[in-house]
Amino acid sequence: MLFVLAGFTVLGGLVALLAGAYGLRETRRVERAGAFAWALVKPAPQGAARPLLQFETADGHVLELPSPVPPSRREPLPPGASVRVSYDPEDPRTIVLLGRERTALDRTFMAAGAAIVLLGLTLAAASL
Repeated sequence: MLFVLAGFTVLGGLVALLAGAYGLRETRRVERAGAFAWALVKPAPQGAARPLLQFETADGHVLELPSPVPPSRREPLPPGASVRVSYDPEDPRTIVLLGRERTALDRTFMAAGAAIVLLGLTLAAASL
């Protein structure tokens, strides 16, 4: 029975580890290979915590998307401000707010996933 619990623990840890690695990889990919634009910060819609970012793509399309990161006291996103974004030219809905990337969250997922995998492997070894 302990071996089954260890297997599920390892599987859960791997999911968290891979989710963090994927998020970090996507952020870096869009940051490095994406197209850049200046976005206008618009007020958050009713009931939403994140403001909208409106920008024009290189091919002339105007997009209005929720900010990928919430405003904070240290870095507010006041309506009317301009911020620099990097977007994926293949899918312009994938954006990174430059200077405000949330890589710490992805790294936390990776670290927690690795710790859970180690816990699962320890449980597996103990059940043998």
